[in-house]
Amino acid sequence: MMCLGAGAGRLLALLLPLLVAGGPGYALDYPTRPVHFIVSFAAGGPNDTIARILGQYLSEQLGQQFIVEDHVGAGGNIGMQDVLAAAPDGYTIGFVAPNNAINATLFEHIPFDFVHDSTPIAGTMKLANVMDVNIDFPAKTLAEFIAMAKAQPGKINFASGGVGTSPHMSGELLAMMTGIKLTHVPYRGTGPAMTDLLGGQIPVLFDNLPGSMQQIKAGRIRALGVTTKERVASLPDVPTIGETVPGYEVSVWFGISGPKGIPPDIVAKLNAAINAVLANPKIKDRFHDLGGEVMPMSPAEFGHLVADETAKWAKVVKSAGLKVE
Repeated sequence: MMCLGAGAGRLLALLLPLLVAGGPGYALDYPTRPVHFIVSFAAGGPNDTIARILGQYLSEQLGQQFIVEDHVGAGGNIGMQDVLAAAPDGYTIGFVAPNNAINATLFEHIPFDFVHDSTPIAGTMKLANVMDVNIDFPAKTLAEFIAMAKAQPGKINFASGGVGTSPHMSGELLAMMTGIKLTHVPYRGTGPAMTDLLGGQIPVLFDNLPGSMQQIKAGRIRALGVTTKERVASLPDVPTIGETVPGYEVSVWFGISGPKGIPPDIVAKLNAAINAVLANPKIKDRFHDLGGEVMPMSPAEFGHLVADETAKWAKVVKSAGLKVE
């Protein structure tokens, strides 16, 4: 057995906590094994699609495979709980979306505080939601729709892909800011909702823009407004909701976080790699094809975005009287 002198032993005792916890320089060789990239929703949806695009490029950027895993259930809470329970070593990260901000107030019992229990790493992408109506719907503009809804409180149904989703909350925010009363009809995904909108079984649908783009451009449905602050380049003739309802704005944002306590140098290395990927023209073009744009951010900027969105949606959830057990 090798024996250490007293001086060497003291030096090792000082260095060991840094080596274990991830002190300065710990990230130089990171990652040395595959990274688990957890998505909280099913394969084929926007979260999974974007994560797989990013995972492919991050694998090339950092020389280790980023393995996308779908941990589905409880409005995205199961997957995020798995992320936050992982070791804070940078080898388990999670795909973050508006549901993480909304669920903090929407769910009565949630086993974590996302803002407090996570380490923000980077922003990745943002896109718009859109308010669609059946092509034969009487209101041709948002102003006409609001007037119609005020004359028929609670009589107009609007669909979304599920309770607490960003499209659902986009409709609730419109109702809160205009004083109209709408009746929400949740579907299990936007596919069935779009089928019923086209067939006239439901008059209004709030949707992620990529899911509606083809039908809007084909003239099968009418878009009354996009939810973002600025008009969308691919639909320049569709106004923003904010042009009629000043101050209205909803952006669908995506990012990456991990469990609390990831060493800062690993966070910095991941952030730099993600931002390098987002600067790639191929990624920009791919995200544009999906109806979105890249959203590079520092860890602090992404953390502030999540905190601000959590506070914003808490007001809407409470105003609408929403609660999930």
